[in-house]
Amino acid sequence: MTIPTRTVRPRLARRAAFLLLGAALAIAQGGLAYQADARPGGGMSLGSRGSRTYSAPAPTTTAPYGAAPMQRSITPQSPSPLGGYSGNPSAFPRSPYGAPYGAPYARPHPFAGGFLGGLLGAGLFGVLFGHGIAGGLHGGGSFFGFLIQLLLLGLLIGWLVRRFSGGAARRMSMPAAPGAYGQGPAPGQLTVTPDDYRAFQRLLVDIQAAWNQQNLPALQHMATPEMVGYFNAQLSDLASRGARNVVSDVRFERGDLAEAWSENGFDYATVAMRYSMVDITTDMVGHVIDGSSTERVTTTELWTFVRPSRGGAWLLSAIQQAR
Repeated sequence: MTIPTRTVRPRLARRAAFLLLGAALAIAQGGLAYQADARPGGGMSLGSRGSRTYSAPAPTTTAPYGAAPMQRSITPQSPSPLGGYSGNPSAFPRSPYGAPYGAPYARPHPFAGGFLGGLLGAGLFGVLFGHGIAGGLHGGGSFFGFLIQLLLLGLLIGWLVRRFSGGAARRMSMPAAPGAYGQGPAPGQLTVTPDDYRAFQRLLVDIQAAWNQQNLPALQHMATPEMVGYFNAQLSDLASRGARNVVSDVRFERGDLAEAWSENGFDYATVAMRYSMVDITTDMVGHVIDGSSTERVTTTELWTFVRPSRGGAWLLSAIQQAR
């Protein structure tokens, strides 16, 4: 009875060892796959671009196929953004019959319709049959009296029409409030100067350096609170996995402007930038677990920068991956 027991135990031990080895390899492979895009932004499209957050930036020579849609943003998505990725042709909410609410027509006032209709019918009937408008005027049968009554009837009808329809006409002619039906004031164009382009390139390099040092206070001076929050979450997630991303020797290769505009007291500029770097991920003791310390990686992203229109430093507000 003891021999089968001795035979079974080694088999169970070998099976357990194989299972543990397989699990370890699966975890290692999963970790390596996760670390493939560990640079700032994690290879995602995230951040905010004002009213154009969910609109596709214009293609450029550097990014001829445009940018990937925004995946994470604190900006609420409009039900039907104009010029966005959804391609919805209209930003107006639709009525059950397909006509936009707020279309340029005025509904007749219900009181005006009934009252004017009755008055017009009774007045014309009285005038035509020689009884006057009220039916009790004497001498209305003469031609001159007929003209006077017809003139008075026309003046009365005109006054009533202006009285009851004027409000609807004024409401129709008033401009819509900013943001109505998902529309805001048309963003103004912005001129980007050579100094602005130099600031963008400097931010590209400085943000990578602060990222390597995990220097959140420095990042707060170069990016919006939203972007700093994403960077902090990404660094914390890497640390929880016992890893650290190191980006070094960042070189700006080329770039061009996709679009620049002003809205709500802020200037925005979206720039397509191609840059190369040494991008590795290490464990906490410095062993490389992903990437190469001798091979450069080239990537193309669209970075959006924002500043107050009255003046101030540019801050990174969004990163989008080129298609």
